[in-house]
Amino acid sequence: MARIPDAFIDDLLARTDLVEVIGTRVPLKKQGKEYSARCPFHDERSPSFTVSPTKQFYHCFGCGAHGTAISFLMNYDRLEFLDAVDELAKRAGMEVPRDTRQRNEDGDTRDIYAALEVAAKFFHKQLAGSDKARHYLDGRVVDAETRERFMIGYAPDGYSALKDALGTDERRMKLLDRAGLLSKSDNGRVYDKFRDRVMFPIHDRRGRVIAFGGRVLDPEDSPKYLNSPETALFHKGRELYGLWQVRQANSKIERLIVVEGYMDVVALFQHGVTQAVATLGTATTPDHAELLFRNAPDVYFCFDGDAAGRRAATRAMESVLPRMKDGRQAFFLFLPDGEDPDTLVRHEGAAGFDARLQRAMPLSEFFFTELSADVNLGTLDGKARLAERAKPMLAQIPDGAFGDLMQQRLTELTGVGARSSPAQTHVPVQRVQRTSAATPPKRSLVRSAIALLLQQPSLGAEIAPPYPFASLEQPGVDLLVEMLELIGQRPDISTGVLLEQFVDREESSALQKLASQSIPGNEAGWRAELVGAIGQLNAQSLQRRREQLQARMSELSDAEKHELRALLSSRNG
Repeated sequence: MARIPDAFIDDLLARTDLVEVIGTRVPLKKQGKEYSARCPFHDERSPSFTVSPTKQFYHCFGCGAHGTAISFLMNYDRLEFLDAVDELAKRAGMEVPRDTRQRNEDGDTRDIYAALEVAAKFFHKQLAGSDKARHYLDGRVVDAETRERFMIGYAPDGYSALKDALGTDERRMKLLDRAGLLSKSDNGRVYDKFRDRVMFPIHDRRGRVIAFGGRVLDPEDSPKYLNSPETALFHKGRELYGLWQVRQANSKIERLIVVEGYMDVVALFQHGVTQAVATLGTATTPDHAELLFRNAPDVYFCFDGDAAGRRAATRAMESVLPRMKDGRQAFFLFLPDGEDPDTLVRHEGAAGFDARLQRAMPLSEFFFTELSADVNLGTLDGKARLAERAKPMLAQIPDGAFGDLMQQRLTELTGVGARSSPAQTHVPVQRVQRTSAATPPKRSLVRSAIALLLQQPSLGAEIAPPYPFASLEQPGVDLLVEMLELIGQRPDISTGVLLEQFVDREESSALQKLASQSIPGNEAGWRAELVGAIGQLNAQSLQRRREQLQARMSELSDAEKHELRALLSSRNG
């Protein structure tokens, strides 16, 4: 949030109706002062996602997702920070500080987006005038509606059709070059990068064209598919072809199907399978995996059944494992020889393709099948080899049920990890039982004060510095002081924004849990409780200082003697 003035962010979120922002995307149900729903960020059957209009933050008790309206748009709509701020500012009728935007945005970025959009329209228009391009799409049975949905076009043959159409002045040429639409020969000649190809615009998460993929029409030409080069707007390892169209076609995305080619995505969409995306000529990267799971709880990878397909699946598995939080699932569908999703869905229809997906191999099965393919599990040596291969990969899985079950499966296959005896496990069980039977500790004064500040941050504006209790060596004191100082600087800060200040800190999880709790009472009662807690902490601090000085009576300076007399007088008074 540092890139935009804090005061603007506070004002923006104060004017934003969080319930409305989330409610237009997720069906919310009112429960008392708050709203609940099934979490949009992980798969669950009963609602654990809570939205608090008074605290202006959301929290999921299942997966831990939390934040403000800004972070919700970033995670749900997959917007960048500035884009999310822009979206909310438009809704609130506010103008993002112009000087800030000029500092943080490349001045030419909007012009590059505009150039790419004009190029996409140019290619799309050229399709109508190209018999061979339309004949190719007719042969692939791509109907007019699908061509429009994906804005499919045609790059004319020749070296300067696009360049001539969009202008040859120096500034426009630089824009086209920065957009990845031009190439340069060894002798310095500049020409169109895409020529005599069916063109597939690649959109970002806001629907803006950021790059292109072009497919040859002449089978003798190569490469078969040509993608835009990496640019300031396009990084192929972070983008998925078709994701924009998936988001437009589905109010809630239950699954994503990862295929290899543009035409596979197009064909699946046309036949009613509107959850298909494609990587852009590269293996599945960690960024791809994160993007996939941010949009859907279940991900299906479709690969050829040959050796190359198995290698691609293995790379996908390696990228997915560290992101397998509870509630997420990954599957692998290996296609018959000579088939791809395009041909399968045309022959079998959406129902037939869906049936194949239902039989896809779960990640857990593929993991152990692949790692033990050349291992003899009938020998100790083979079991040891599998264990050594699997352990570092399993260590990447986030804590949770899936990781535990994967480790349990490894133990079943190899015996590794099954060394505990009943006698060894008996004492810890008894210790847990004794602990659980003990009386739960009373909430400390520091924790109570922090909980009250999270309930209503404006209460902290009444606690003026200095803070005598800051000298106490108690857990959470530094955090409490930091929160009070922050509220003093920003008295209108909301709970959601306050929590965002600590999002990368180890205290974040505990603060989220405290903030999600409802404290009985009203503002007057909370204020009195907070003032009382701070007063008791200050009293503890003064008592500690008195004891420190009295312990050194024989060596006190005149100033310290004066301080001690004042402390004793205040106690007696």
